[in-house]
Amino acid sequence: MQNLKSSKSTLTLTFAPCDGQVERVITVTSKKPIKAAKRPVNLDLGTIKQPLPALVSITHRVTGVMLFIGLIFALWAFDVSLSSQQGFDSVRHALEHNFFAKLVAWGLLSALAWHFVAGIRHLAMDLHYADDREGGMRTSKIVVVVSAVLIVLAGVWVW
Repeated sequence: MQNLKSSKSTLTLTFAPCDGQVERVITVTSKKPIKAAKRPVNLDLGTIKQPLPALVSITHRVTGVMLFIGLIFALWAFDVSLSSQQGFDSVRHALEHNFFAKLVAWGLLSALAWHFVAGIRHLAMDLHYADDREGGMRTSKIVVVVSAVLIVLAGVWVW
């Protein structure tokens, strides 16, 4: 059992005896007043500037969710295209002439490109390659550049 007493410059902890032990008292004295930490109650996440490795990691998770949701559209298009010649022609026509279908296809390819490149970064970090601060920043920049190139190439291919 412990008892805690505090004043402006002294903190006292008293441990009551149990099983025949001697009572212990710990007193900490400070020249400056001991203050309780003032922690924020609500964080405004919009004001916190995240470093590039954190943004790359968060985006890796977001693209994973995008791929999971986009898989519904991809499997539906695959099912329709394999059902008959007319189904194949309708999916082909949609991907050639429908702006929304092209946008979804490009979005899925972009998410796949980012997720793939960032996934390789995470695997390398699991193998303790570039898992320090400088290495994380360097590999994050590589992920951004390589993914941007792949996303542009996917856009050229789709559009």
